[in-house]
Amino acid sequence: MRPILMKGHERPLTFLKYNRDGDLLFSCAKDHTPTVWFADNGERLGTYRGHNGAVWSCDVSRDSMLLITGSADQSAMLWNVQTGQQLFTFNFDSPARSVDFSVGDKLAVITTDPFMGHTSAIQVKTIAEDPEDQIGESALVIKGPQGRINRAIWGPLNRTIISAGEDTIVRVWDSETGKLLIESEKEVGHKKPITSLTKSADGSHFITGSLDKSAKLWDTRTLTLIKTYVTERPVNAVTMSPLLDHILQEEIGGVKGHFGPINALAFNPDGKSYVGIKKSNIISGFT
Repeated sequence: MRPILMKGHERPLTFLKYNRDGDLLFSCAKDHTPTVWFADNGERLGTYRGHNGAVWSCDVSRDSMLLITGSADQSAMLWNVQTGQQLFTFNFDSPARSVDFSVGDKLAVITTDPFMGHTSAIQVKTIAEDPEDQIGESALVIKGPQGRINRAIWGPLNRTIISAGEDTIVRVWDSETGKLLIESEKEVGHKKPITSLTKSADGSHFITGSLDKSAKLWDTRTLTLIKTYVTERPVNAVTMSPLLDHILQEEIGGVKGHFGPINALAFNPDGKSYVGIKKSNIISGFT
């Protein structure tokens, strides 16, 4: 395994995202500045300057032309990937925690944190083809549960939104009406805050990580718990290989070099490499 160490951020990193082709890697950090890298050699291509707070998450469109970022500065921003130009800013009354483009990139789901009397919320924005036609109003607002929603993603065919966070419950919402369709049962669900949520390449299932020292694999449509993976420490990040149709519970290898918590993970879409981050460094392991 050949590791590449990429340095560039000045403060701890928070999130990683590959583009669909796997040649670009986007990173978010508390230094306010999302960054894009060449995935194969770790060369830094550029930065996206405009946020005034920690950037918690990002997503990139299918054609790698549009980037969306969510920040503690109470905004989510749309960017031109190639030029770094800021195209539009969605403003909120509280920090924007999680962002996710729908299949087709015509919608985005953004979660906002509880703040100054405002509850957590899930907000759906319509993404205009022409940035000049972009509007800031939400197509749908779902008032969230108590506590922060750490992650929300689109379900199959954009018909549902799946969310999870501090209150330990996984929820599935109707993306048109905002109606709660189903939620995880306390008996089989996590016992402490859910830190991360990632779906499989085909969207048929997803995995959650929690401070209760476990990760859980779920069926996307029925929210049936498929398997629980018990660990020795709290789980900060989870990801799944796009090549394999299963997850191995037994440890099959390790990468040395980390001296602190791993805050985020991402598999390259080709399934042959991955990245893991801690503090202000990105360590990329290649098979």
